[in-house]
Amino acid sequence: MTYKPQRIRDPLHNVIEFPGDEFHDAMWQVIQSSQFQRLRRIKQLGFSELVYPGATHTRFAHSVGVFHTARKLMVVVKGHLQGMKAYEDTKANTSLAAALVHDLGHGPYSHAFEEVGRRLGLKMAKHETVTDLLIREGEICKALNRLGSGFAADVADVIKKSGPSNIYGAVVSSQFDADRLDYIQRDRLMTGTHHGVIDLDWLLSNLEVSKVPYGADKESVGEIETFVLGPKALHAAESYLLGLFQLYATVYFHKATRGAEQLFTELLVRVFQLALDKSTEKTGLSAKHPLIRFALNPDDLDLALALDDSVISGALWMMAGARDPLITEFAKRIRERKLYKCTDVRESLNRQLRKKEPRKSVPTKNPKRSS
Repeated sequence: MTYKPQRIRDPLHNVIEFPGDEFHDAMWQVIQSSQFQRLRRIKQLGFSELVYPGATHTRFAHSVGVFHTARKLMVVVKGHLQGMKAYEDTKANTSLAAALVHDLGHGPYSHAFEEVGRRLGLKMAKHETVTDLLIREGEICKALNRLGSGFAADVADVIKKSGPSNIYGAVVSSQFDADRLDYIQRDRLMTGTHHGVIDLDWLLSNLEVSKVPYGADKESVGEIETFVLGPKALHAAESYLLGLFQLYATVYFHKATRGAEQLFTELLVRVFQLALDKSTEKTGLSAKHPLIRFALNPDDLDLALALDDSVISGALWMMAGARDPLITEFAKRIRERKLYKCTDVRESLNRQLRKKEPRKSVPTKNPKRSS
């Protein structure tokens, strides 16, 4: 059977190729599924575009980039295992497939939507839960199982584990995995920030595989085989760690982004509460709107998948005319980027303390009397 090679042009990795073989054809079929295409409508950085206008890249682009990066890491694994023990293609392909589909279940505005789920106890707002269901059932499952009857379940199991159980799993989940290596570069590129510069080619050329101890509270539980960096990559490794730290401070935790996320959370919580109280008319949305339908049936997977960034941004115009004052105000603030101002609580407290401190009197010398 012949398979048609495919390729995707990516702003970070340039050309991402899918050779004409059985494995890559199955991965291409996964990408063509409606569940994976949905990731085109979910931004990778949520509300960060309110601060960095270029940060409009999607979970779709990131997922394909993670898959491409995972293949590079797997070359290192293959080189390490040659001469020691057989390289297992099935385990390698399982981890590569897991890298491709690891973000399938993200909701609108990603982590901001998960906070709504935590507040209201919505299991379908948790991206790990939705990802697991999508891989084990339906269109994605069918595409993956072209590689074997239990392949989809094996992929789901790799993602579900909290950490790597072997060197193949380290490609998907470790301190130096494909996910981090893609987003640290992609987010830097798309935001335009100069933080987070890493020398990926040098890091990969100095990447090794070794067993390292793991445990808790200084008590070793055992050893795990994972990626380590050789001594020549010391400065590149420092740049990697420092860059990752700086991206959190300047991009992911930016005060304007966090402020918009809080408004978004309170807005959706209020909408859902009114819908459950049979007061949908106060939300500005119709009873058939995807947000209302999901609020009334939060355990329905299809209704969860009907939500994406475009659904929310389109609903802001309707919610801005809601009868509920909180919904109206917060919808307008998000739509027009009129966010609440940030207050430095520590500095504010210090100013108050300085005002309360008694002024120290400076003793003056008695002037000499003239004789």
